[in-house]
Amino acid sequence: MLEVRNLRKEFGDFVAVDDVTFSLPRQGSLAIVGESGSGKTTTARMIAGLEKPSGGHIVVGGDERQPGRLRSREGRARGRQIQMVFQDPYLSLDRRQRVCDAVAEAVVLHRRLPTDQLRARVAELLDMVGLDDRQARSLPKALSGGQRQRVAIARALAAEPQTLILDEAIAALDVSIQAQILRLLASIRAETGTALLFITHDLGAVRHISDDVLVMQAGKVVEHGPVATVLDDPQDPYTQRLIASIPKPGWRPQRRAHRAAA
Repeated sequence: MLEVRNLRKEFGDFVAVDDVTFSLPRQGSLAIVGESGSGKTTTARMIAGLEKPSGGHIVVGGDERQPGRLRSREGRARGRQIQMVFQDPYLSLDRRQRVCDAVAEAVVLHRRLPTDQLRARVAELLDMVGLDDRQARSLPKALSGGQRQRVAIARALAAEPQTLILDEAIAALDVSIQAQILRLLASIRAETGTALLFITHDLGAVRHISDDVLVMQAGKVVEHGPVATVLDDPQDPYTQRLIASIPKPGWRPQRRAHRAAA
């Protein structure tokens, strides 16, 4: 579905992404992990067409992406290939627009449907992400963070994309809501066949959502392979440090531990 070869991004003299290569099969799921500044989000933005690569190749469905401005028809066609869900859904939603209207707007952008079919499609998408009729009639401010992220996912799915990029899409949510969104994404992948490109710094979430993982440090790929292989037997020292930094069961912050001892 997606092939990235020797991808590079320069901002002046700074190289943010350097010679990144990977592939994502149809219906596959790949996580790109690394600390802030590792280049993972810049990589995702180039794949989504939000940043122009300085070099390399991005091939989607066998067709190589060409740099430069797109005509509206070409932009919509690209949107049907790849959609992106961001960390803060509130910034991508119109605060004055009801949820059902926001999703309908995304559907209309890609498909011309009679009114009754449009309503049915919106209801189908909202049901797919677990939102009911009351929430569909609500404004974004009336929803929780997890519910807003579900709206963002529904809007992205309105294009029926072949690949869904999720850029730290669960980072701002509490742990219980993160688990709900991860289960939702796994269900969507199984139901629709949409491939997932999961951008995250959370190695714990990777096991629940991805088949393969790619580890980035300072713009470069340092390790790449099946999730179980990379996380259970990391070869690169950077990957080893990332895994070692994950809190173990029973861990408590040092300050709290001192209070308990007192």
